[in-house]
Amino acid sequence: MPVHSLRAAALAAALLPAAWVGAAPLSLDEALALAVQRSQLTRSARAGAQGAAEMARAAGQQPDPMLSVGIDNLPATGPERLSTTAEGMTMKRIGIAQEWVAADKRAAREALAQAAASREALMEPLAAAEARLQTALAYIDAWYAGAALALTGQGEKLAREALEAGKGRLASVAGSSAEVLGLASALGRAEDDSAEQRQQRSAAAANLQRWTGRSADDLAEPGEPALPGSDAFVAAHPAVLARRRDIAVAREELELARLNRRPNWTWELSYGQRQRMPDLVSLAVNIPLPVALAARQDRETAARLAQLDKAEAELAEAERAAAGEYAALSSDVQRLEERIARVRAAVLLPLQQRSETTLAAYRGNQASLAMWFEARQAELEAQRRLLALQRDLARARAQLAFKPIVNGASQ
Repeated sequence: MPVHSLRAAALAAALLPAAWVGAAPLSLDEALALAVQRSQLTRSARAGAQGAAEMARAAGQQPDPMLSVGIDNLPATGPERLSTTAEGMTMKRIGIAQEWVAADKRAAREALAQAAASREALMEPLAAAEARLQTALAYIDAWYAGAALALTGQGEKLAREALEAGKGRLASVAGSSAEVLGLASALGRAEDDSAEQRQQRSAAAANLQRWTGRSADDLAEPGEPALPGSDAFVAAHPAVLARRRDIAVAREELELARLNRRPNWTWELSYGQRQRMPDLVSLAVNIPLPVALAARQDRETAARLAQLDKAEAELAEAERAAAGEYAALSSDVQRLEERIARVRAAVLLPLQQRSETTLAAYRGNQASLAMWFEARQAELEAQRRLLALQRDLARARAQLAFKPIVNGASQ
């Protein structure tokens, strides 16, 4: 074999696996991973969490000291006005002041900042979970839209074949003009159904591409995700987790408000330089006097206590809403499964048997072409109805599976 032929064969063998991988259909798990990677809300939440964590590290520190520089007793009138050397009482002063915050109060401030950072950190898994849920729903819509398009394509092909057969029967005097006209109208409706379904699939594919950045032309069939129990669903529900973090923040705010009833002291040390007289050193302690605890500090404590009560009530309501959402979705899953089984057994199976029987009768000249076409069309319509129920079931399962945040973070 020539050398260039060997090289071409080797190149083709090297490119074949890559081409095969590129042609592989997009799976639901891959779509979910792509959506989380591309989510800008997740990125924003991550940055917010990092900022809150940095602020929490500084919350437990003492305030920065204050440097004080000034001139005391400077003449303001007379011939020696504004002179720093004429008056013995004039003193150049430099000092430093430090507000002293008690250790328990600094610990409370740090605990509050940590609780706020924890609440902010929750935003990233919340954003990721929302991206996964919306992507799963978009994936389901796109896949079932493609399956429905395949069914409408079958209907269009059936109508076209029936019309051609009707025209042939009309030419052989075995058919009728009314039958051909009816089949022509049925073909027009089938073509319009296909056009409508292509429009729906295009919209569904665009929505999925918005989340994944990938074309939705070839999708793998979505599987059935594992569904959580009621308690697990409620405990990991985004609204419930958010309310719990709010309670943690409210409790730390209440504790800090109670500690704030004790004021912070301020220490001040200064050095004064005078002309022709001894220099002076001054030491002072400033102690705020809370003379109206009932009007100020106690009011703040009462406000924080009310905020805690509000957060606890919101948590209870969020748990009720999550439990109700789980019950509704679980009921939908159960009812849809029952309806799917009923449609398969009581609707689709008899229609399939009817189609087979009518086709046999048509071949034996005991049934008209229109009768067979109507039977086959009814069967396809039942399949479309079944497909719509299966899509609704998949959406309900996806909401049960992807709404909660598993282990506090999106998976």
